[in-house]
Amino acid sequence: MISSEHVATIISLCCLPLCLIACGARLSGRFFTVLPHSPNYLLQSPDSRRTPFPEVLKAYNSFEAGHAWIDLEPLMELNIENAYYAPGAPRSGLAGFLGTEVARYVIRSHGLALVSVHSMSNRPKEQSPVQDLISNNETKFSHYRLYYEIVFARTDHSHGSVLLSANSQAEIDALSAELSHPETVCSQRSAHCIAFPEACSVSVEMKVFVNNTPESVLWGSTLASIAKQPRHLEMKRLYAGQLRPVRIDANDPGSLLLPLLPGDRITWN
Repeated sequence: MISSEHVATIISLCCLPLCLIACGARLSGRFFTVLPHSPNYLLQSPDSRRTPFPEVLKAYNSFEAGHAWIDLEPLMELNIENAYYAPGAPRSGLAGFLGTEVARYVIRSHGLALVSVHSMSNRPKEQSPVQDLISNNETKFSHYRLYYEIVFARTDHSHGSVLLSANSQAEIDALSAELSHPETVCSQRSAHCIAFPEACSVSVEMKVFVNNTPESVLWGSTLASIAKQPRHLEMKRLYAGQLRPVRIDANDPGSLLLPLLPGDRITWN
């Protein structure tokens, strides 16, 4: 006859695999993991979803390389550099070129925040300062989409970057659908579109933290651009509002091709 102690032991042994599986699931839900794979390495997120490296940015904000636009998310940045020319000079080339001014904005959950301006001492008074290209009212929206280049047919086919703004994703999508006629969407009366001058360069960057120091890096940068041949490497990434560790092999060059995202924290030497 089997004693009650033996029954308890048998039940415990039978339940052990289930407990190990459950514990493993709970642990894997606490971190990201970089997984070697062919043709592309994978990033496993805390919910166990596996994303090939080339699709990490798309999973973050629907960005696809080669597309005309990018949705801007918190901790991303706009770097606006506007060229200035002597009065009467053409707004292109080197003839009459005086220099540039640069304004940097950080995207927050409820708008844009101007964080720095590099001004010129010799900017012609009739030409607007770079920080005036985006008005105060245009910094108060919750959704932004940048188009790298839009052609305006009614103005001698001039072209330049366009920033759409709205308070919902549906509104942004509706404005985008109308950009086949940019003169209408981006008229001077528009409160939801900024058409930057043709001599203005607009780039997208993002804020990351390297050895506890905030740094701005270009959108699309990889971990390898920060940590070059690391001996020691630790990384954390935001997930559901919390920083989660990223398990990664610092000695594997393929792992270092992981695309960076806003808010990443990297400690290395």
